Amino acid sequence: MAAAASLKLLYLLFALFSTVFIYQSSQTHGYSNGFLSTTTTSGSISSKSTNHEQNEKKKLNRIEEGLKRARYAIRRAARTRNLTNSDSKEKEEFVSRGSIYINPYAFYQSHIEMEKRLKVWTYKEGQPPLFHDGPLGCVYSTEGHFIDEMESGLSPFTTQNPDEAHLFFLPFSVVNIKRFILAPNPSIQWTWLQLFVEDYIKVVSNKYPFWNRSSGADHFMVSCHDRGPQISSAFPSELFKNLIRVLCNANTSEGFHPIRDATLPEVNLKHGELGHPQLGNQPTMNRPILAFFAGRAHGYGRSELFRYWKDKDDEVQVYQNLPKQLNYTNLMTQSKFCLCPSGYEVASPRIVEAIYAGCVPVILSDHYVLPFSDVLNWSQFSIQIPVQRIPDIKVILKNISMADFQKMQIRVMQVKRHFVLNRPAQRFDLLHMVLHSVWLRRLNIGLISQDVG
Repeated sequence: MAAAASLKLLYLLFALFSTVFIYQSSQTHGYSNGFLSTTTTSGSISSKSTNHEQNEKKKLNRIEEGLKRARYAIRRAARTRNLTNSDSKEKEEFVSRGSIYINPYAFYQSHIEMEKRLKVWTYKEGQPPLFHDGPLGCVYSTEGHFIDEMESGLSPFTTQNPDEAHLFFLPFSVVNIKRFILAPNPSIQWTWLQLFVEDYIKVVSNKYPFWNRSSGADHFMVSCHDRGPQISSAFPSELFKNLIRVLCNANTSEGFHPIRDATLPEVNLKHGELGHPQLGNQPTMNRPILAFFAGRAHGYGRSELFRYWKDKDDEVQVYQNLPKQLNYTNLMTQSKFCLCPSGYEVASPRIVEAIYAGCVPVILSDHYVLPFSDVLNWSQFSIQIPVQRIPDIKVILKNISMADFQKMQIRVMQVKRHFVLNRPAQRFDLLHMVLHSVWLRRLNIGLISQDVG
Protein backbone atom coordinates (compact mmCIF):
# COMPACT_ATOMS: atom_id res chain seq x y z
CA MET A 1 0.00 0.00 0.00
CA ALA A 2 2.79 2.42 0.89
CA ALA A 3 4.56 1.74 -2.42
CA ALA A 4 1.31 2.23 -4.34
CA ALA A 5 0.66 5.52 -2.53
CA SER A 6 4.17 6.72 -3.32
CA LEU A 7 3.75 5.80 -6.98
CA LYS A 8 0.44 7.64 -7.13
CA LEU A 9 2.14 10.68 -5.58
CA LEU A 10 4.82 10.63 -8.25
CA TYR A 11 2.19 10.59 -11.01
CA LEU A 12 0.44 13.55 -9.41
CA LEU A 13 3.67 15.50 -9.23
CA PHE A 14 4.63 14.78 -12.80
CA ALA A 15 1.14 15.87 -13.84
CA LEU A 16 2.11 19.34 -12.65
CA PHE A 17 4.23 19.67 -15.74
CA SER A 18 1.37 18.67 -18.10
CA THR A 19 3.57 17.66 -21.01
CA VAL A 20 5.76 14.79 -22.14
CA PHE A 21 9.10 15.42 -23.75
CA ILE A 22 11.93 13.14 -24.82
CA TYR A 23 15.14 14.94 -23.99
CA GLN A 24 17.66 15.29 -26.82
CA SER A 25 21.05 16.47 -25.64
CA SER A 26 22.67 19.29 -27.53
CA GLN A 27 26.33 20.05 -27.95
CA THR A 28 28.38 19.90 -24.78
CA HIS A 29 30.25 22.79 -23.31
CA GLY A 30 33.55 23.16 -21.48
CA TYR A 31 35.07 25.64 -19.09
CA SER A 32 38.53 27.14 -18.91
CA ASN A 33 40.16 27.89 -15.59
CA GLY A 34 40.82 31.49 -14.69
CA PHE A 35 38.94 34.74 -14.22
CA LEU A 36 36.99 35.74 -17.33
CA SER A 37 38.64 33.10 -19.48
CA THR A 38 35.76 32.52 -21.86
CA THR A 39 34.82 29.35 -23.63
CA THR A 40 32.20 28.95 -26.29
CA THR A 41 29.41 26.66 -27.30
CA SER A 42 27.39 26.70 -30.48
CA GLY A 43 24.30 25.10 -28.97
CA SER A 44 21.98 23.27 -31.33
CA ILE A 45 21.01 25.96 -33.85
CA SER A 46 21.06 24.70 -37.44
CA SER A 47 22.97 26.67 -40.09
CA LYS A 48 19.93 26.38 -42.37
CA SER A 49 17.76 28.78 -40.47
CA THR A 50 14.31 30.18 -40.92
CA ASN A 51 13.72 33.91 -40.52
CA HIS A 52 12.58 33.24 -36.97
CA GLU A 53 15.83 31.45 -36.20
CA GLN A 54 17.79 34.31 -37.77
CA ASN A 55 16.01 36.75 -35.46
CA GLU A 56 16.75 34.53 -32.46
CA LYS A 57 20.43 34.52 -33.39
CA LYS A 58 20.49 38.29 -33.67
CA LYS A 59 19.01 38.62 -30.19
CA LEU A 60 21.60 36.21 -28.79
CA ASN A 61 24.42 38.04 -30.54
CA ARG A 62 23.28 41.35 -29.02
CA ILE A 63 23.46 39.76 -25.57
CA GLU A 64 26.90 38.30 -26.28
CA GLU A 65 28.20 41.61 -27.63
CA GLY A 66 27.19 43.34 -24.39
CA LEU A 67 28.95 40.65 -22.34
CA LYS A 68 32.04 41.05 -24.49
CA ARG A 69 32.14 44.76 -23.64
CA ALA A 70 31.68 43.93 -19.97
CA ARG A 71 34.65 41.53 -20.03
CA TYR A 72 36.81 44.18 -21.67
CA ALA A 73 35.86 46.82 -19.08
CA ILE A 74 36.64 44.46 -16.20
CA ARG A 75 40.03 43.45 -17.61
CA ARG A 76 40.85 47.10 -18.24
CA ALA A 77 39.93 48.09 -14.67
CA ALA A 78 42.07 45.27 -13.27
CA ARG A 79 45.03 46.28 -15.41
CA THR A 80 44.87 50.08 -15.11
CA ARG A 81 43.46 50.21 -11.55
CA ASN A 82 40.89 52.67 -12.82
CA LEU A 83 37.10 52.38 -12.71
CA THR A 84 34.56 53.57 -15.27
CA ASN A 85 30.95 54.70 -14.78
CA SER A 86 31.46 55.65 -11.14
CA ASP A 87 31.86 58.99 -9.36
CA SER A 88 35.09 59.75 -7.47
CA LYS A 89 33.51 59.70 -3.99
CA GLU A 90 32.06 56.24 -4.57
CA LYS A 91 35.36 54.94 -5.98
CA GLU A 92 37.32 56.14 -2.97
CA GLU A 93 34.86 54.66 -0.50
CA PHE A 94 35.08 51.28 -2.13
CA VAL A 95 38.70 50.94 -3.21
CA SER A 96 40.05 52.18 0.12
CA ARG A 97 38.82 48.88 1.54
CA GLY A 98 40.79 46.93 -1.02
CA SER A 99 42.71 44.49 1.20
CA ILE A 100 39.68 42.23 1.66
CA TYR A 101 39.48 41.71 -2.11
CA ILE A 102 41.61 39.66 -4.45
CA ASN A 103 41.40 42.51 -6.97
CA PRO A 104 39.09 45.34 -5.84
CA TYR A 105 39.17 47.07 -9.22
CA ALA A 106 38.13 43.96 -11.14
CA PHE A 107 35.39 43.22 -8.60
CA TYR A 108 33.94 46.70 -8.49
CA GLN A 109 33.97 47.12 -12.27
CA SER A 110 32.33 43.72 -12.57
CA HIS A 111 29.62 44.82 -10.16
CA ILE A 112 29.10 48.01 -12.19
CA GLU A 113 28.74 45.95 -15.36
CA MET A 114 26.31 43.59 -13.64
CA GLU A 115 24.15 46.51 -12.51
CA LYS A 116 24.21 47.98 -16.00
CA ARG A 117 23.50 44.83 -17.99
CA LEU A 118 22.40 41.71 -16.14
CA LYS A 119 18.87 40.38 -16.69
CA VAL A 120 17.55 37.16 -15.19
CA TRP A 121 14.43 35.37 -16.37
CA THR A 122 12.67 32.95 -14.03
CA TYR A 123 10.71 30.06 -15.51
CA LYS A 124 6.99 30.29 -14.65
CA GLU A 125 6.21 26.56 -14.82
CA GLY A 126 5.50 24.63 -11.61
CA GLN A 127 3.35 25.42 -8.59
CA PRO A 128 4.17 26.39 -4.98
CA PRO A 129 5.33 25.15 -2.59
CA LEU A 130 7.76 23.03 -4.65
CA PHE A 131 8.38 25.91 -7.06
CA HIS A 132 8.43 29.70 -6.63
CA ASP A 133 8.64 29.32 -2.85
CA GLY A 134 11.18 28.44 -0.18
CA PRO A 135 12.04 28.72 3.53
CA LEU A 136 12.43 32.25 4.90
CA GLY A 137 13.46 31.17 8.38
CA CYS A 138 15.81 28.32 9.35
CA VAL A 139 19.36 27.27 8.59
CA TYR A 140 18.37 26.98 4.90
CA SER A 141 16.83 30.45 4.70
CA THR A 142 19.10 31.90 2.00
CA GLU A 143 17.57 29.44 -0.47
CA GLY A 144 14.08 30.78 0.21
CA HIS A 145 15.10 34.43 0.32
CA PHE A 146 16.88 34.21 -3.03
CA ILE A 147 13.86 32.55 -4.66
CA ASP A 148 11.55 35.14 -3.10
CA GLU A 149 13.78 38.01 -4.24
CA MET A 150 13.71 36.77 -7.84
CA GLU A 151 9.93 36.34 -7.67
CA SER A 152 9.16 39.63 -5.86
CA GLY A 153 9.15 41.86 -8.90
CA LEU A 154 11.36 44.33 -7.01
CA SER A 155 14.77 43.18 -8.22
CA PRO A 156 16.31 45.38 -10.93
CA PHE A 157 17.94 42.26 -12.37
CA THR A 158 14.77 40.39 -13.27
CA THR A 159 13.08 40.64 -16.64
CA GLN A 160 9.72 39.57 -18.04
CA ASN A 161 11.25 39.17 -21.51
CA PRO A 162 13.32 35.98 -21.83
CA ASP A 163 14.81 37.19 -25.12
CA GLU A 164 16.86 39.79 -23.21
CA ALA A 165 17.95 37.46 -20.39
CA HIS A 166 21.58 36.57 -19.74
CA LEU A 167 20.63 33.94 -17.15
CA PHE A 168 17.69 31.60 -16.61
CA PHE A 169 16.63 30.63 -13.10
CA LEU A 170 15.11 27.24 -12.24
CA PRO A 171 12.91 28.21 -9.23
CA PHE A 172 12.49 24.92 -7.35
CA SER A 173 13.18 24.51 -3.63
CA VAL A 174 15.05 21.41 -2.46
CA VAL A 175 14.05 22.25 1.13
CA ASN A 176 10.36 22.25 0.24
CA ILE A 177 10.71 19.08 -1.84
CA LYS A 178 12.20 17.45 1.25
CA ARG A 179 9.53 18.90 3.56
CA PHE A 180 6.40 18.22 1.52
CA ILE A 181 7.34 15.14 -0.54
CA LEU A 182 10.25 13.14 0.78
CA ALA A 183 9.80 13.55 4.54
CA PRO A 184 6.16 12.33 4.59
CA ASN A 185 7.04 9.46 2.22
CA PRO A 186 10.22 7.80 3.50
CA SER A 187 9.95 5.01 0.93
CA ILE A 188 10.85 7.52 -1.81
CA GLN A 189 14.61 7.52 -2.36
CA TRP A 190 16.60 10.76 -2.53
CA THR A 191 17.71 9.81 -6.05
CA TRP A 192 14.14 10.66 -7.07
CA LEU A 193 15.11 14.32 -6.62
CA GLN A 194 17.23 14.15 -9.75
CA LEU A 195 14.38 12.61 -11.75
CA PHE A 196 12.10 15.39 -10.51
CA VAL A 197 14.45 18.12 -11.79
CA GLU A 198 15.14 16.21 -15.01
CA ASP A 199 11.43 16.18 -15.76
CA TYR A 200 11.17 19.91 -15.09
CA ILE A 201 14.08 20.64 -17.44
CA LYS A 202 12.49 18.49 -20.14
CA VAL A 203 9.29 20.49 -19.84
CA VAL A 204 10.91 23.93 -20.09
CA SER A 205 13.38 22.85 -22.80
CA ASN A 206 10.48 21.55 -24.91
CA LYS A 207 8.52 24.78 -24.46
CA TYR A 208 11.39 27.26 -24.84
CA PRO A 209 14.65 27.30 -26.86
CA PHE A 210 16.94 28.59 -24.11
CA TRP A 211 18.14 25.39 -22.42
CA ASN A 212 18.96 23.59 -25.66
CA ARG A 213 20.83 26.46 -27.29
CA SER A 214 23.35 26.55 -24.42
CA SER A 215 23.11 22.98 -23.10
CA GLY A 216 22.03 24.60 -19.82
CA ALA A 217 25.23 26.63 -19.39
CA ASP A 218 23.34 29.89 -18.80
CA HIS A 219 20.87 28.28 -16.37
CA PHE A 220 21.22 28.11 -12.60
CA MET A 221 19.59 26.66 -9.50
CA VAL A 222 19.92 27.60 -5.82
CA SER A 223 19.92 25.12 -2.93
CA CYS A 224 20.94 25.43 0.70
CA HIS A 225 19.82 21.93 1.66
CA ASP A 226 22.58 19.38 2.27
CA ARG A 227 21.06 17.20 -0.45
CA GLY A 228 21.20 19.91 -3.10
CA PRO A 229 24.26 18.47 -4.85
CA GLN A 230 22.42 15.18 -5.36
CA ILE A 231 20.41 16.79 -8.11
CA SER A 232 23.35 16.27 -10.45
CA SER A 233 25.58 13.79 -8.64
CA ALA A 234 23.25 10.99 -7.56
CA PHE A 235 24.35 9.17 -10.69
CA PRO A 236 26.07 10.34 -13.91
CA SER A 237 23.87 12.52 -16.09
CA GLU A 238 24.91 14.55 -19.12
CA LEU A 239 21.81 16.69 -18.64
CA PHE A 240 23.34 18.51 -15.64
CA LYS A 241 26.86 18.85 -17.02
CA ASN A 242 26.73 22.61 -17.52
CA LEU A 243 24.05 23.73 -15.05
CA ILE A 244 25.33 26.37 -12.59
CA ARG A 245 24.63 25.09 -9.08
CA VAL A 246 24.56 27.66 -6.27
CA LEU A 247 24.98 25.53 -3.15
CA CYS A 248 25.50 25.92 0.58
CA ASN A 249 27.04 22.44 0.54
CA ALA A 250 30.00 23.59 -1.56
CA ASN A 251 32.11 20.47 -1.00
CA THR A 252 34.77 19.73 -3.61
CA SER A 253 35.03 16.14 -2.37
CA GLU A 254 31.36 15.70 -3.37
CA GLY A 255 31.57 17.08 -6.90
CA PHE A 256 31.39 20.85 -6.34
CA HIS A 257 33.23 22.58 -9.21
CA PRO A 258 34.32 26.14 -8.25
CA ILE A 259 34.67 27.28 -11.87
CA ARG A 260 31.09 26.29 -12.75
CA ASP A 261 29.34 26.22 -9.33
CA ALA A 262 29.00 29.00 -6.75
CA THR A 263 28.76 28.96 -2.94
CA LEU A 264 25.61 30.13 -1.16
CA PRO A 265 26.28 31.45 2.37
CA GLU A 266 24.40 29.66 5.13
CA VAL A 267 22.50 31.98 7.49
CA ASN A 268 20.35 30.64 10.32
CA LEU A 269 17.35 32.95 10.64
CA LYS A 270 14.16 33.03 12.62
CA HIS A 271 11.11 33.52 10.43
CA GLY A 272 10.50 37.23 9.92
CA GLU A 273 14.05 38.23 10.84
CA LEU A 274 17.02 39.12 8.64
CA GLY A 275 19.86 38.48 11.09
CA HIS A 276 21.73 40.83 13.40
CA PRO A 277 24.43 42.60 11.37
CA GLN A 278 24.42 45.54 13.82
CA LEU A 279 26.38 43.41 16.29
CA GLY A 280 30.15 43.35 16.52
CA ASN A 281 31.12 46.86 17.55
CA GLN A 282 32.82 45.58 20.69
CA PRO A 283 36.30 47.18 20.93
CA THR A 284 39.20 44.83 20.33
CA MET A 285 40.59 45.23 23.85
CA ASN A 286 37.22 44.21 25.36
CA ARG A 287 37.32 40.73 23.88
CA PRO A 288 38.79 38.63 26.71
CA ILE A 289 37.98 35.20 25.22
CA LEU A 290 40.56 33.84 22.79
CA ALA A 291 38.22 31.43 20.95
CA PHE A 292 34.61 30.29 21.32
CA PHE A 293 32.22 27.64 20.01
CA ALA A 294 28.88 26.25 21.15
CA GLY A 295 26.81 23.77 19.20
CA ARG A 296 25.49 20.27 18.76
CA ALA A 297 27.68 17.24 18.19
CA HIS A 298 27.40 16.03 14.62
CA GLY A 299 30.10 15.33 12.10
CA TYR A 300 33.72 14.25 12.48
CA GLY A 301 35.12 17.79 12.82
CA ARG A 302 32.91 18.65 15.76
CA SER A 303 33.66 15.32 17.41
CA GLU A 304 37.35 16.16 17.23
CA LEU A 305 36.71 19.67 18.54
CA PHE A 306 34.83 18.33 21.56
CA ARG A 307 37.42 15.62 22.11
CA TYR A 308 40.27 18.09 22.50
CA TRP A 309 38.61 21.27 23.77
CA LYS A 310 35.19 20.73 25.33
CA ASP A 311 35.23 22.08 28.92
CA LYS A 312 39.04 21.87 29.01
CA ASP A 313 40.33 25.42 28.60
CA ASP A 314 39.39 28.90 29.82
CA GLU A 315 40.81 30.61 26.72
CA VAL A 316 39.43 28.20 24.11
CA GLN A 317 35.84 27.91 25.32
CA VAL A 318 34.00 25.03 23.64
CA TYR A 319 30.50 24.00 24.72
CA GLN A 320 28.23 21.25 23.50
CA ASN A 321 25.39 22.47 25.69
CA LEU A 322 25.70 26.13 26.58
CA PRO A 323 24.78 26.77 30.24
CA LYS A 324 21.52 28.72 30.60
CA GLN A 325 23.22 31.61 32.38
CA LEU A 326 25.45 32.25 29.35
CA ASN A 327 24.35 34.13 26.21
CA TYR A 328 25.54 32.77 22.87
CA THR A 329 25.62 36.09 21.03
CA ASN A 330 27.32 37.91 23.90
CA LEU A 331 30.04 35.29 24.02
CA MET A 332 30.70 35.77 20.30
CA THR A 333 31.01 39.52 20.72
CA GLN A 334 33.45 38.95 23.61
CA SER A 335 35.66 36.58 21.61
CA LYS A 336 38.59 37.39 19.40
CA PHE A 337 38.15 34.25 17.29
CA CYS A 338 34.96 32.27 16.62
CA LEU A 339 35.40 28.60 15.77
CA CYS A 340 33.33 27.53 12.74
CA PRO A 341 33.51 23.74 12.38
CA SER A 342 31.65 21.75 9.75
CA GLY A 343 28.81 19.49 10.78
CA TYR A 344 27.89 16.53 8.64
CA GLU A 345 28.37 18.84 5.66
CA VAL A 346 30.97 21.53 5.05
CA ALA A 347 28.90 24.72 5.41
CA SER A 348 28.31 26.42 8.73
CA PRO A 349 26.06 29.39 9.61
CA ARG A 350 28.62 30.32 12.26
CA ILE A 351 30.81 31.94 9.62
CA VAL A 352 28.20 34.62 8.97
CA GLU A 353 27.35 34.80 12.68
CA ALA A 354 31.02 35.45 13.46
CA ILE A 355 31.20 38.21 10.86
CA TYR A 356 28.07 39.84 12.28
CA ALA A 357 29.64 39.70 15.75
CA GLY A 358 32.91 41.25 14.60
CA CYS A 359 34.69 38.03 15.56
CA VAL A 360 37.42 36.64 13.29
CA PRO A 361 36.11 33.34 11.83
CA VAL A 362 38.28 30.27 12.33
CA ILE A 363 37.16 27.86 9.62
CA LEU A 364 37.55 24.24 10.65
CA SER A 365 36.51 22.53 7.45
CA ASP A 366 38.12 20.49 4.71
CA HIS A 367 37.08 20.73 1.04
CA TYR A 368 34.85 23.80 1.60
CA VAL A 369 34.83 26.53 -1.05
CA LEU A 370 34.14 29.72 0.89
CA PRO A 371 31.41 32.14 -0.25
CA PHE A 372 32.37 34.78 -2.81
CA SER A 373 35.92 33.44 -2.96
CA ASP A 374 36.17 34.65 -6.58
CA VAL A 375 36.53 38.17 -5.22
CA LEU A 376 37.08 38.03 -1.44
CA ASN A 377 40.54 37.36 -0.01
CA TRP A 378 39.52 35.27 2.98
CA SER A 379 43.08 35.06 4.28
CA GLN A 380 42.82 38.75 5.20
CA PHE A 381 39.90 38.37 7.63
CA SER A 382 39.72 34.70 8.64
CA ILE A 383 41.88 31.79 9.79
CA GLN A 384 41.59 28.39 8.11
CA ILE A 385 42.69 25.38 10.12
CA PRO A 386 42.48 21.82 8.71
CA VAL A 387 40.42 19.40 10.79
CA GLN A 388 43.53 17.32 11.47
CA ARG A 389 45.09 20.32 13.25
CA ILE A 390 42.22 20.90 15.68
CA PRO A 391 44.53 19.86 18.60
CA ASP A 392 46.77 22.84 17.67
CA ILE A 393 44.04 25.51 17.73
CA LYS A 394 45.36 27.32 20.78
CA VAL A 395 48.97 27.33 19.61
CA ILE A 396 47.98 28.63 16.16
CA LEU A 397 45.79 31.42 17.53
CA LYS A 398 48.27 32.41 20.25
CA ASN A 399 50.91 32.91 17.57
CA ILE A 400 48.82 35.63 15.95
CA SER A 401 50.00 38.97 17.32
CA MET A 402 47.56 41.52 18.72
CA ALA A 403 48.47 43.89 15.88
CA ASP A 404 47.67 41.27 13.24
CA PHE A 405 44.44 40.34 15.00
CA GLN A 406 43.35 43.98 15.11
CA LYS A 407 43.92 44.31 11.37
CA MET A 408 41.90 41.17 10.71
CA GLN A 409 39.09 42.31 12.98
CA ILE A 410 38.87 45.64 11.15
CA ARG A 411 38.61 43.73 7.87
CA VAL A 412 35.83 41.56 9.31
CA MET A 413 33.87 44.74 9.93
CA GLN A 414 34.61 45.89 6.37
CA VAL A 415 33.49 42.65 4.74
CA LYS A 416 30.26 42.50 6.78
CA ARG A 417 28.38 44.52 4.14
CA HIS A 418 28.64 41.55 1.79
CA PHE A 419 26.88 39.19 4.23
CA VAL A 420 23.98 41.41 5.27
CA LEU A 421 20.63 40.06 4.09
CA ASN A 422 18.31 42.86 2.96
CA ARG A 423 14.80 42.61 1.51
CA PRO A 424 14.60 43.97 -1.04
CA ALA A 425 18.25 43.33 -1.75
CA GLN A 426 20.68 46.25 -1.80
CA ARG A 427 23.93 46.99 -3.53
CA PHE A 428 26.83 44.73 -2.45
CA ASP A 429 24.73 42.82 0.10
CA LEU A 430 24.44 39.04 0.40
CA LEU A 431 21.80 38.47 -2.29
CA HIS A 432 23.52 40.75 -4.78
CA MET A 433 26.84 39.04 -4.04
CA VAL A 434 25.23 35.65 -4.73
CA LEU A 435 23.90 36.98 -8.03
CA HIS A 436 27.33 38.44 -8.79
CA SER A 437 28.85 34.97 -8.32
CA VAL A 438 26.46 33.64 -10.97
CA TRP A 439 27.15 36.67 -13.19
CA LEU A 440 30.88 35.85 -13.11
CA ARG A 441 30.15 32.33 -14.30
CA ARG A 442 28.01 33.66 -17.11
CA LEU A 443 30.84 35.97 -18.12
CA ASN A 444 33.10 32.94 -18.25
CA ILE A 445 31.21 31.42 -21.17
CA GLY A 446 30.31 32.61 -24.65
CA LEU A 447 27.36 31.40 -26.68
CA ILE A 448 27.99 31.50 -30.42
CA SER A 449 25.31 31.65 -33.09
CA GLN A 450 26.07 31.49 -36.79
CA ASP A 451 24.82 32.81 -40.14
CA VAL A 452 23.36 36.02 -38.79
CA GLY A 453 22.35 38.16 -41.73
